[in-house]
Amino acid sequence: MNFQPTEEQQMYRRAVREFVERELKPIAAHTDENAEFPWDAVRKGIGLGLLGLEVPEVYGGSAMDAISAAIAIEEIGRGCGSTGLSIAAHNGLCCFPILEFGNEEHKQRYLPRLTSGEILGALALTEPGAGSDLQGTRTTAVRQGDQWIINGSKAWITNASYAEIIIVLCRTDPDAGSRGFSLIVVETDREGLTIHSKEKKMGVRGAPTHALSFEEVKVPLENLLGEAGHGLRQTLATLDGGRVGIGALALGLAQAALEEAAKYAQNRQAFNVFISQHQAIQWMLADMATEIAAARLLVYQAAWLKGQKLPFTKQAAMAKLLASETAERAAFKALQIHGSYGYSQEYPVERIYRDQRLMTIGEGTSEIQRIVIARRVLQELQV
Repeated sequence: MNFQPTEEQQMYRRAVREFVERELKPIAAHTDENAEFPWDAVRKGIGLGLLGLEVPEVYGGSAMDAISAAIAIEEIGRGCGSTGLSIAAHNGLCCFPILEFGNEEHKQRYLPRLTSGEILGALALTEPGAGSDLQGTRTTAVRQGDQWIINGSKAWITNASYAEIIIVLCRTDPDAGSRGFSLIVVETDREGLTIHSKEKKMGVRGAPTHALSFEEVKVPLENLLGEAGHGLRQTLATLDGGRVGIGALALGLAQAALEEAAKYAQNRQAFNVFISQHQAIQWMLADMATEIAAARLLVYQAAWLKGQKLPFTKQAAMAKLLASETAERAAFKALQIHGSYGYSQEYPVERIYRDQRLMTIGEGTSEIQRIVIARRVLQELQV
């Protein structure tokens, strides 16, 4: 086993970190306060391939390996959780299913615009009555002539107001059980699609999240990704990759919390010494650093398996579970080390604490991850 990142991966981390330090981190508080995705700043990083991380160059992407893609999301999350979430969703939830399940015409039509910084992409799964239970999806797509007629509603859809295309999970055959779902690309200018106002969220406020309504929305039959009836399987595969992305994002938030805590502890005095000299503070920093190191290994392992086209469902769930819960503990400890100042918006840990809270919820709650992991473990250890 080789745990050393390649020279290319190390160089890419440095390049992304320099971009984040220069363009994203200085405006992270503004991004959060104004609940605005920082398009102008993000477009300055197009040359780093941030909007087409694993997309082949022929479609305008940067053809990064899966570990480099995780590194990019980690570094963006370290500087701005909101921007990290939008970019992770764009890459993992929109570019990936088009690349993996779309035909050549889909790839040629959508991917160059998605990777160029011209548009963002989104995936619409969750509904008011169907979150973790995807088979509870009620949004329907009925074939009528050469079109799909879509009716229903979606909730908590990241990037919807900035997207020009949204991939939508629809029930296309009400009598086919788990084989009755399909993924369909819907352009956001289609008549009958309503993107409602931004949700007023606790954190990652610069990553816009919206409810959607579909009322007799008509799209061509060719907007179907892959074959009809394969949508649930496609969605689960997409979520596996998305969990690596959210794990990487959580990792970046945890790293940011550690760095802010260490910096504060080395500048704040109590009882006539810097608080970094107090054992209680040192133990918290040690726990944070250890858990982050463990989570990073698991995230990179899941990314490596993904890149090798090997099964990675269990490892993705483990990576997302550990990294997101590590971020929560790290943010808690960082705020605790800051004391009352950590409760102030003048310090980044307040924002980090709010941003990380989504990580154990989005892309499947921690409880869902544990179910996914346990099922795989029981299959492997079946007697």
